[in-house]
Amino acid sequence: MAATPVKAPRIKLGSQGLEVSAQGLGCMGMSFYDPPKPEPDMIALIHHAVAAGVTFLDTSDIYGPHTNEILLGKALQGGVREMVELATKFGRLFVDGKPEIRGDPAYVRAACEASLRRLGIDCIDLYYQHRVDKRVPIEVTIGELKKLVEEGKIKYIGLSEASASTIRRAHAVHPITAVQLEWSLWSRDVEEDIIPTCRELGIGIVAYSPLGRGFLSSGPKLIDSLSAKDLRRNMPRLQSENLDKNIKVFERINAVATKKGCTPSQLALAWIHHQGNDVCPIPGTTKVDNFKQNVGALFVKLTPDEMAELESYTAAGEVQGDRYPTIANTWKDSETPPLSSWKSK
Repeated sequence: MAATPVKAPRIKLGSQGLEVSAQGLGCMGMSFYDPPKPEPDMIALIHHAVAAGVTFLDTSDIYGPHTNEILLGKALQGGVREMVELATKFGRLFVDGKPEIRGDPAYVRAACEASLRRLGIDCIDLYYQHRVDKRVPIEVTIGELKKLVEEGKIKYIGLSEASASTIRRAHAVHPITAVQLEWSLWSRDVEEDIIPTCRELGIGIVAYSPLGRGFLSSGPKLIDSLSAKDLRRNMPRLQSENLDKNIKVFERINAVATKKGCTPSQLALAWIHHQGNDVCPIPGTTKVDNFKQNVGALFVKLTPDEMAELESYTAAGEVQGDRYPTIANTWKDSETPPLSSWKSK
C-alpha cells in the first residue's frame, strides 16, 4: 500500500485539552538500540514526520541515557518546537548497572529540570512517570508533578506501565492526561483492567511497541537484522523456546495483510487505531521509508470480522513468552505504600 500524501489526522488525548497527531513517533530506537543511529539522519526523520503531521514525539531521559533528549532538542530548533507535542519520561534509571526506580519529590523535580535543559525548552507538554516507585506513595509523586504544572514546567501528567489502582490514586491527586502502556496484537493483557479504567476516568491511551518491537513488521527476519548488542535479543518472545510458536502467529497476521493489500506493520497499527479515538500508537523507526509505511496504517480500514479474526490469532495462550526479561519484571507496577506511611516519616 502506497503511503498517502494526506497529513495525519489529530485526536484529543485525555480530557484535559491535549491534542496530538493520531499516530505518534517513538524516538527511543534512534539512540537506545545498538548502535545509535547517525544524528543528522535522525533529525531529518523527525522533521519529515512533523511535515507529515506526525507531531506527537516520545522520548525519555533513560534513552541513551540522555542522548535521545539531546537529539530531540536539536531537532526542535528553528521553530519546530512550536509545531510538536513533546512527551518525555522520568523515574527509570540504572545505578551501578542495576535497574532502579525513583519517584521521590526531590528526584522528580531534578529529573524534570535536567530534561528541560537537554531538550532546550521551558515546558514539557506531557511528562510521564516511566515506572512506578513502589517505595513512594503515588500521591507523593503526583503531588510534586502537580507543583511542576503550577509552575509552568510541564503541561500535562502521564503514567507509564501503571496498574489500575495506581492510576485511580494518582488521578485523585491531579488529573492524569495519558497512560502509556504496551498494547499490540501480541500484548493484550491491558485490555482486562487498565484500558477500562482509563476510559472510565477520561484518560488517553498511548500504545508503545505497537509493532512488537519490530516482530509484527518482519517476523523471524527481525532476528537476523539485530546487532549482537541489541537489547531485543534478550526479549523472551524472541528466544528459541518461544520463537516457533510466535512465528506462526506472525504468519497468520501476514496472510491477512496480504489479502488486505497492506503490509503486516500497517495491519498491526490499523488494529490499534480501530480500538478507539482515545488511543494513540507511537511506533518507532529509524528509516523514512518505514515511517511512510506506518503512516499509511491510518488509512487501512478493518471490518468487525477482520478484527475478530486477528484477535483470535493472538488470544490468551497464543503468544509465547513474557514481554520483558526477568530483570525488567522488577519494574512491573504493584500497589505503592499508603500516603499515611509517608506522612509519618
